Amino acid sequence: MAIPWSVRLRQFATFLQLNASERLLPATCPWQNLPKRNNSNRTSVVRIGRQVYARMYPVLLVRPDGSTINIRYKEPKRIITMPVDVSLLPEAERKARMRKRGPKKVKVKEEQFEDEFKVEDYSKFWKKK
Repeated sequence: MAIPWSVRLRQFATFLQLNASERLLPATCPWQNLPKRNNSNRTSVVRIGRQVYARMYPVLLVRPDGSTINIRYKEPKRIITMPVDVSLLPEAERKARMRKRGPKKVKVKEEQFEDEFKVEDYSKFWKKK
């Protein structure tokens, strides 16, 4: 016995309603799993510029005397150097450090070219035979 078309149409509509999420879009549809990008911080090109970091990071701290210790710091850095107080240094070392801080003198190197070009060596190329 054949099932009337109206019954088949109702069964098909019910089937579509029950399995709508699986049937309407295929599993590999590119629009199904797109991430939301609310602003520029959601891109994968740059890091998020944070004001406060959520955790502390291990960092190497270098003291002015050259000793080093491992500390926990609020930003992810590898090494932090403490500044040297120049007023507490001896006079000779203070002058040496101040000289290093000053502008560097640029050495101007003058190049002298020696010309060993002889016209006679190349005159054979433009002489007519």
